[in-house]
Amino acid sequence: MSDLFGFFNDEKEERNERAETVDDGKLRLRQEELDISKDRVETGEVVLSKEIVEEQKVVDVPVTHEEVVIERRAIDHESSDSPIGTEETIHIPVSEERIEVGKHTVVTGEVSAYKREVEETRHVEETLRREEARVNTTGEAHVVNDEEVPRYV
Repeated sequence: MSDLFGFFNDEKEERNERAETVDDGKLRLRQEELDISKDRVETGEVVLSKEIVEEQKVVDVPVTHEEVVIERRAIDHESSDSPIGTEETIHIPVSEERIEVGKHTVVTGEVSAYKREVEETRHVEETLRREEARVNTTGEAHVVNDEEVPRYV
């Protein structure tokens, strides 16, 4: 059944061809390492603008005005050189303060904006793979690790 349509038999032959018998050899062991890079991407935008806000302002302003007070006094019959009938008129100007409202613009503050770099640390977690050498023996093959062999310097 292992010869089913010739597929399994071909695989065995390929494996046997790859596992050549040699007196010594080397396996290159590899491992993955992280390649960390950073890209700058736009994450948003800040728009700084002004808007006009209206408010009704009520201010109490003290104002003055003039009044003419008429007082009459009796005089003890003094003699007068002026004849009766001569018209005598006195003009007294009367004034008051009137409120004039004007507006002017003043600077009340300043808003500035600038960017600054803030560094933070983010944790990146990734699974890395590596190759490790495995030694399998069959029969009574003796294997000595180079850590067990004394080295003379």
